[in-house]
Amino acid sequence: MDITIHWTFLPHTDPEASLAFYRDALGFEVRNDVGHEAMRWITVGPVGRPGTSIVLEPPAGDPSLTDDERRTITELMAKGSYARLTLATPDLDDTFDRVRASGAEVVQKPTEQPYGVRDCAFRDPSGNLIRINEVR
Repeated sequence: MDITIHWTFLPHTDPEASLAFYRDALGFEVRNDVGHEAMRWITVGPVGRPGTSIVLEPPAGDPSLTDDERRTITELMAKGSYARLTLATPDLDDTFDRVRASGAEVVQKPTEQPYGVRDCAFRDPSGNLIRINEVR
């Protein structure tokens, strides 16, 4: 079997702040930016890897959600415990310095983990946890 991750979805609450983080701080390209009424879906992904994308979606975008569910999602996002994504880079220190210089919220500086990974962590503007692993 040959299976890859094509799209994944992360909620966002501020399209412009999300663009500044994913496009400007992480260096992802914007592949699509679609608005409908007060909502925007923004597709970003690593340059040169068109087969892998992240769709930044409004948490209220799913019409099947109840108002209570939307509130719960918003509360979990504010706490930083709703969604997470792990990225990888061959140069963790340089990547950390560049993302930190953008003003992103640092959760963890580059650290050698006891489970064999060296990584760091940030929160995106919507509170999503973004971990970055060093590829060795």
